[in-house]
Amino acid sequence: MATLHNTKAGKVFDIFNALFLALIGLFMVIPFIYVIAGSFATELELTTRSFFLWPNEISLDSYRFIFSTNTFIRSLLVTVGVTIVGTLVQLFCTFTFAYPLSRKHLKGRNTLLNLVIFAMLFSGGMIPTFIVVKNLGLINSYWALILPIAINPFNLMIIKNFFQEMPIELEESAKMDGCTELGILWKIILPLSKPVIATFTLFYAVGIWNDFMSGLLYINDSAKWPIQLLLRQITMASSGANALASMDPNYVPPEQGIKFAVIIVATLPILIFYPFLQKHFAKGMLIGSVKG
Repeated sequence: MATLHNTKAGKVFDIFNALFLALIGLFMVIPFIYVIAGSFATELELTTRSFFLWPNEISLDSYRFIFSTNTFIRSLLVTVGVTIVGTLVQLFCTFTFAYPLSRKHLKGRNTLLNLVIFAMLFSGGMIPTFIVVKNLGLINSYWALILPIAINPFNLMIIKNFFQEMPIELEESAKMDGCTELGILWKIILPLSKPVIATFTLFYAVGIWNDFMSGLLYINDSAKWPIQLLLRQITMASSGANALASMDPNYVPPEQGIKFAVIIVATLPILIFYPFLQKHFAKGMLIGSVKG
């Protein structure tokens, strides 16, 4: 008996789906290609051509300019450091909280779960969070970019559900061999959780990398600005060069070219990072999202 995909209607439907998704993908990629092309374009081309996917003359002036400034390089290093430390902190807090909640014999489990669900539905808001961060003395501290988002309640519930679906026999056999709860988590649970770890590592890293609101609220010292906050200042300024501290007074590359170059440099690390986790990503997206 022929399957749906082997019928004429099924093949037409598959072709239509492929063309439709390819068209959507093209509309998403074209703006990014334009930004790449604009970052390599000259000032004359950016002012005379409203849209192009390949510059007539390739120029590296915008990239030379932003990498010649201490401000941009410092912000980039700040963001890299905060992203690495913040991702590790979020993974540690989420996994060490989710594993006990997945054990039904934990005393007070239902109360803790209700608190997590409450935090998932309601938040303190921007002003109370700012007051807490200020009273803890974290203003102008890199920890202000990490600790307020150390645990995401929604992600916590997904990981808890994943741990809960694991066979209880694994835990029982490990306990018979004298393994502690931490030993079970470290030696058995985490090695079996690679798709989930990869997925949420990517989620957390991208979230921290793209976060500019935390820097806007908690970082007053421009020397500690993350790259996204610097990018925001550049795009909002009347001249991109004015937002950079160190500049050559004799020559200023095109304002639009600087913005495009900063966007590319700020996006490139995530694009490089993603392929290493992509093979686990599709599987990890569904794990733990069905049963509660």
